[in-house]
Amino acid sequence: MTEKKTGTETATRTETETGTTTGTGHGTGTGHGTGTRTGTGTVPGPRTTTLWRPTGPEELALVEASGWTAWPPRLPEQPIFYPVLNEDYAVRIARDWNVPASGSGYVTRFEVDAGFLERYPVRQAGGETILELWVPAEELAEFNRHIVGRIEVVREFHAQA
Repeated sequence: MTEKKTGTETATRTETETGTTTGTGHGTGTGHGTGTRTGTGTVPGPRTTTLWRPTGPEELALVEASGWTAWPPRLPEQPIFYPVLNEDYAVRIARDWNVPASGSGYVTRFEVDAGFLERYPVRQAGGETILELWVPAEELAEFNRHIVGRIEVVREFHAQA
């Protein structure tokens, strides 16, 4: 399997309206982090929470078709949209599940209005760091309207040829 890292996020961060960043790193390896951000530059913006989503090539193509601004509607057998709260968990799913299932796995990162996310309790789906949100499929369009900025690919995994 090959991996391509396309971003670097290694700290829990809080960013003030003036863009000053504070925070502490945690974990080991590359790309750990959860956090919230308030505004950027000199123009105040919404307080945001960083989320990750592991995905395969088909879903990623639909995200790209949206201009990197929205997740596609769920299929009938997918009643819940599961963004995750840390990159490590997203990497494990992309690498260990998406690659065997479809030949490639991608980790995406995106910001969502933190106030909007308060309606979704954090769910622990396994170990201490296996944290996700459960967004019902019928609420995904509203969820997409609260994404701040673009969805970006930060890690890629591909099956060995």
